[in-house]
Amino acid sequence: MAAAAETPPSVSGKPPLLLLRRTTGRLAAALRSRFQVLSFHDSGGAPLHAFLAASGASDPPRAALVPGGGGIAVDAAFLDAAPHLRCVVTTSVGTDHIDLAECARRGVVVAGAGGIFSADVADHAVGLLIDVLRRVSAADRYARRGLWPVRGDYPLASKLSGKRVGIIGLGRIGSSIAKRLQAFGCVIHYYSRRPKETVSFKHFPDVTGLAVESDVLVVACALNDQTRHVVNKDVLEALGKDGVLVNIARGGNVDEAAMVRALKEGEIAGAGLDVFETEPAVPPEFFSMDNVVLTPHDAAFTTESGCDLCDLMVTNLEAFFQGKPLLTPVLPD
Repeated sequence: MAAAAETPPSVSGKPPLLLLRRTTGRLAAALRSRFQVLSFHDSGGAPLHAFLAASGASDPPRAALVPGGGGIAVDAAFLDAAPHLRCVVTTSVGTDHIDLAECARRGVVVAGAGGIFSADVADHAVGLLIDVLRRVSAADRYARRGLWPVRGDYPLASKLSGKRVGIIGLGRIGSSIAKRLQAFGCVIHYYSRRPKETVSFKHFPDVTGLAVESDVLVVACALNDQTRHVVNKDVLEALGKDGVLVNIARGGNVDEAAMVRALKEGEIAGAGLDVFETEPAVPPEFFSMDNVVLTPHDAAFTTESGCDLCDLMVTNLEAFFQGKPLLTPVLPD
């Protein structure tokens, strides 16, 4: 998609940019060297809509860099408060925090992170699964507490090899997870809106049916109206008492209350979770569960992906200001 044609010259000589996420290090330096950065987090605590309104008073910024969630929604109200915007660049793959249809209606182009994070998220998903099945973190705590010589060997864990893994969403990340798990001899099934002609994995038209035929469910789909709570009480019951759930997508893809109950009551065997419904809050019930492995929504972030993301964000912004096509445009369905 082509960006808007010309940007009026800035008073500073650099195009103004709304920065709505905390940014340090390489990305912060790259942005400030190229743009007149108007940082929400450096604005002294002003409410977001007041900050947006003030930013357009003299030299209206036409582009914004927004976080992947974090409480900032690019919706009609946001765009009303910043009517000068014509480009939104998000640092995430998911765009559930952006009203893509409303942006398109107003002529606002949107760029996402593309495939920058796919390999790292897939690695993390497999790591969570191995940890849950082999009880790596729990066994580590057992050894560190000095319980091995007192209580004897740690209870037996379960192997990954040969497990039937159902993947919800076979996009870039889901496909990368499948590729890694095939190396472990896992049998891959998947759910998506339509069968993928390029894969030989068994397709399921509903998630409950997928859960019945799976030892592990991995959530790797986008969050939208159709996939909110796609893993619910019925799906968890179908997964069964020996089943494991891994979620590296969005917290809202899973009915968190139903999952807590299922884990407490032994209706599923364990879970590996990188995302939660009301981040950064994590249900405290998980803290005492040795069969649950938790990470703070960091599956995507490594030193390498951070450098790649910095380059991509800056390149997308420069493309917009130069009237060129965005590298990783995101379009409404």
